[in-house]
Amino acid sequence: MPVIQKDDRVVLQHPKGASAEILYYGATVISWKSGSTTNPEPTERLFVSGKAALDGSKPVRGGIPVVFPAFGAPTHPDHAKLPQHGFARNNVWSYTTTVMDNEAGVSVKLSLGPNDEIKAQFDHPFHLEYVVTLAEHQLTTDLHVKHTGLSTTPPFEFQALFHNYIRAPANDVRITPLTGIKYYDKTEATEEARATPKVENRESVDVKKYTDFVYENAPGRYDVVWPSGAIEIKTKNLKDVVVWNPQQETGAKIVDMETGGWEKYVCVEPGYVRGFVKIEPGQTWWGQQVLTVKV
Repeated sequence: MPVIQKDDRVVLQHPKGASAEILYYGATVISWKSGSTTNPEPTERLFVSGKAALDGSKPVRGGIPVVFPAFGAPTHPDHAKLPQHGFARNNVWSYTTTVMDNEAGVSVKLSLGPNDEIKAQFDHPFHLEYVVTLAEHQLTTDLHVKHTGLSTTPPFEFQALFHNYIRAPANDVRITPLTGIKYYDKTEATEEARATPKVENRESVDVKKYTDFVYENAPGRYDVVWPSGAIEIKTKNLKDVVVWNPQQETGAKIVDMETGGWEKYVCVEPGYVRGFVKIEPGQTWWGQQVLTVKV
């Protein structure tokens, strides 16, 4: 059975050997093993901290957390009661259905709607569907956000992001093409500096020092490359991308980060996080990323 439902997660298995695991808590992908065209041996492509909580007690430190409806500390007036990065990553989602199960790939759908805890933080009528699709060398994640209110209900606004922890040697990794793209540097000491845009002038972006950059209106396709590997990220409807690695300077202060964990990953996070998506009653917004192992 290529789709195995367990108590706390669903496991996808591709006939060519690739696999993925998705926790119901947060709909967080916590494992993606895939070979490449040059090496068929399935290899773990995501980083999850050895200190990460996988029991639903707090958001998972690693994998692919789903950020919705706010990125970082909430800035929208409607989001004032939300925790950092919103509620999608720290609520239990429901397994809905197996979308596809054949030689091409295995795909499942999870869903989340308002519960009492969410309503206290975000009192808008919504329904989320999250589709994860596993192919031989590829993982695709699609987030669908529906405004389920009546036609007289006000619109609501949100942000969304896929917080990918890509397993790679942080000091050797390079991300392209971001040359000439405007970005905001969240490592700056003052609010004014953090709100002042810069322009990326490097041919390739590295994370050898503490990096937390939000690139606005980015290309939508990114190559994450290191000496022994490469992953391509293609996106739809996700206009921004965040590049993050805390390095020891900040990583050592993260309680659920394993010692030296910051050396083992780079976060390349496609999202809509500069400004907000506005959605009217009856409308559905959709954002997608496709991760492909190239080497």
